[in-house]
Amino acid sequence: MKKKTKTLESEGLQKIRTDFAYLISIFKEMLQSVGEEDLAEMIPQENDHSSIKHTDIQDEKVAQVIGIYFELLNSVEENAAAQFRRKTESQNGLESIRGSWGETLKSWQTSGINEQEIAKLLPKVKVMPVLTAHPSEAKRLTVLDIHRELYKLLVKNENPLWSQAERSIIRQEIKSLLERWWRTGEIYLQKPRLEDERSNVMHYFENVFPKALHLADERLLNAWNYMGFSKELLENPEQFPKIEFGSWVGGDRDGHPYVTPDFTASTLKLHRQSALKIMMKKLVELAKQLSFSEYLNDIPTTFILDLKATAEKLDEEGQKALERNPSEPLRQFINLLIVRLQNTINERFDLDASCYYNRPADLAAELKKLRQLLIQLGANQINIECLLPIERSLDCFGFHLAKLDIRQNSEYHEKAISQILKASGAADSDYANWNEEKRLSFINQELISNRPFLVAGTSCGPEADNLLGYFRAIKEYVMLHGTDGIGSVIVSMTRSLSDLMVVFLFLREVGLKDDNLPVVPLLETIDDLIAGPEILKAYLTHPIVQEVLKSKKALVQEVMLGYSDSNKDGGILTSRWTIYKAEENLTAVGKQLGIDLCFFHGRGGTISRGGGKIHRFLESMPAGAMSGHIKVTVQGETIADQFANRLNASYNLEMLVSGTARQAMISTNETKNEKLYDIMDRLVEMSRSNYRQLLDHPKFIEFYSQATPIDVLEQSKIGSRPARRTGQRSLNDLRSIPWVFSWNQSRFNLTGWFGTGAALGKLAEQYPEDFEYLKKEAQNWLFLKYDLIQIETNLLNSDTNIMKVFADLVQDPSVKNELMELILTDYNLCLQQIENLMSASVEERRISKLENNKLRKEALEVLHAIQIESLKNWRAQKESNPEESNKLLLMLLLLVNALSGGLKSTG
Repeated sequence: MKKKTKTLESEGLQKIRTDFAYLISIFKEMLQSVGEEDLAEMIPQENDHSSIKHTDIQDEKVAQVIGIYFELLNSVEENAAAQFRRKTESQNGLESIRGSWGETLKSWQTSGINEQEIAKLLPKVKVMPVLTAHPSEAKRLTVLDIHRELYKLLVKNENPLWSQAERSIIRQEIKSLLERWWRTGEIYLQKPRLEDERSNVMHYFENVFPKALHLADERLLNAWNYMGFSKELLENPEQFPKIEFGSWVGGDRDGHPYVTPDFTASTLKLHRQSALKIMMKKLVELAKQLSFSEYLNDIPTTFILDLKATAEKLDEEGQKALERNPSEPLRQFINLLIVRLQNTINERFDLDASCYYNRPADLAAELKKLRQLLIQLGANQINIECLLPIERSLDCFGFHLAKLDIRQNSEYHEKAISQILKASGAADSDYANWNEEKRLSFINQELISNRPFLVAGTSCGPEADNLLGYFRAIKEYVMLHGTDGIGSVIVSMTRSLSDLMVVFLFLREVGLKDDNLPVVPLLETIDDLIAGPEILKAYLTHPIVQEVLKSKKALVQEVMLGYSDSNKDGGILTSRWTIYKAEENLTAVGKQLGIDLCFFHGRGGTISRGGGKIHRFLESMPAGAMSGHIKVTVQGETIADQFANRLNASYNLEMLVSGTARQAMISTNETKNEKLYDIMDRLVEMSRSNYRQLLDHPKFIEFYSQATPIDVLEQSKIGSRPARRTGQRSLNDLRSIPWVFSWNQSRFNLTGWFGTGAALGKLAEQYPEDFEYLKKEAQNWLFLKYDLIQIETNLLNSDTNIMKVFADLVQDPSVKNELMELILTDYNLCLQQIENLMSASVEERRISKLENNKLRKEALEVLHAIQIESLKNWRAQKESNPEESNKLLLMLLLLVNALSGGLKSTG
């Protein structure tokens, strides 16, 4: 098997080189056709190992050419990965794809788990990818559309049946597309509006996810049948894992002043309209498929009578629905569903309740009637092929499309409640300065009563008015359509019980207290993650929360874990280990109280912020910490990386659902390895100490500000949110995304490895036996293996030569020398010790990664050379020559975009 896989991997690398050469040849042709011969000449041909020639060519054009060069390579690699999976599966079986349903079902069967146990677990699995609009997608939406078109043409070209003439047409289509791309500006010249970001995520909700859901379900069904399991155990929608989608665009207002109550209201309305239109389209398609004749099928009399009764209630439209397809009762039935759905879309709530759908459950009941009829007629295969995908779609998207989470910072809540108290005439309104005991005493006393603080229409202050405004928008939506479209109320920087309980006062104020919206802690810093179990226990045992939980069908509490801030706070190793232990300790609290936890993982696109392959991420979780419920953020450029095309989207969805199910099957019977935990605790303490030695250095901010392009990123237009939460120039106020982005752009990547090298070095030197024990565990313990590979990947993405050039921008030589010695020592130790722990060289283990880097290295060096020079000039002229400074800034922003494509990451 390994030999076959190696051969396929080698074929995959060859395919990348061949397809890339094909696209580059078309790119050169296009450049020549638009009079850019010098630029065409600059790009090396296939097997031409000469350097990229860019003498006497404008820097802007060089950056644009190389930026497109990188994106062509990315498209080729994405397509090659999909083809590699297909070939692997064809030659080695469904179980050969890591993280797939084939592998999961096979591993369960091998472990002695029978199909009844598996079938019992599947409906308990519930996953929710949540799309966010974090400012880390550097590419314009227009350019993303071009990328999608290019990918489709690349796939189209692979059909071996095309004639030479047809291949020429495809080549010309690619050439025209590349010219459009060349003539399109690559960067945001104005900050994208919230509406733009919403349009971007709506593309995925409307055009990608409905199809990806169906393809992912087909993958599960295929794997189920491949294993020879009973078909009856997986043929109804209720038997499948539950998949839903979430969004933060229009609901996340943590440090985002532009997310107004009106924008939240319009987003909820847009989501609903879109979901109803998706369902309408599916019902129209179903009507075309179910052309069953009443003369050839034994349709029950009761079904015919119900048709006529329903049509009568729908008056003229009902009669038209029957007349449209005489003698085809199934089509007539669907036609009537369509009339009712149209009334729902038109909000004809003045009609009798039987003439529209108050809730998606009403439509689901009708579809179930149709399913039962198909089964009764012996047409179960048609039911599975035609109706099951629609029932699954309704179960996933409902009438709400995606659940909109509402997120705000605990400090903002403190300001809001202080303003409310002041406006209500309270004697002491300085809530922010109250201690925890006083806060809880006040909140508990207030929650006994249902009366609000304020007379309707009272203005309190900017924070309170905004907060109450968006909660009122939610209340209006809930009154009309229920709570399906609302996700969770997430409290960023949760540090105490009162941070959560004060939210109930806001909900009471607008009449939402009895709607049982989930209030969710977000544990972000190292200290908060450590304190999390205590906070959670206090919260879950609070009488108000106990009542909320009792009102729900299942006892599930969501807890959000922050990867970004914990990384910024303590470094990658400290962050990952603290999150790992927090999951264990939080789960123990839940089990003690009989409550399952749904962990919401706030992952970013980069490794530093929790990114990486989803199935390996899931495998690295502690045993027993997965209840079967999970939420994960999909941020910035990661959205396009994972879901830009349907095949990739269904693959990533499969990895998430299959991986979640696999983890949920693991029990907690394993005994805790005290020795291993002790070693990890000491290692992490050494790592955090070394990490803080850098960040707490009195000159660190000076070094960071000068040795990275953070000042450029703060001027970029790649997201609607400000780079800093409050505008203060401090490390604490800086968002995690530009923090990671700036280190990536300058090729330090230290957010993904710094602190680990020195810690591993000390462990090897001071505790050699423990180091050897860790070396043995690195082969078997998936958490450690995953983390070491992730950290090593960041090291391989770094470049010490580029680091040194950026460090030369630091004006004080003593600061530069001292901090660079700290950084480079850790870098070299980290590479060396990870290689030691993994018992094999990088060259042996990371062939694809090294090939990937090799294809990008020279072009990246050209861009960095231009970047450094432009950065020096921009900083020198920022104050004295505004006109020239603005030109240089545009150049630097173009470089940010091109480098992001080459590095395949932002922040």
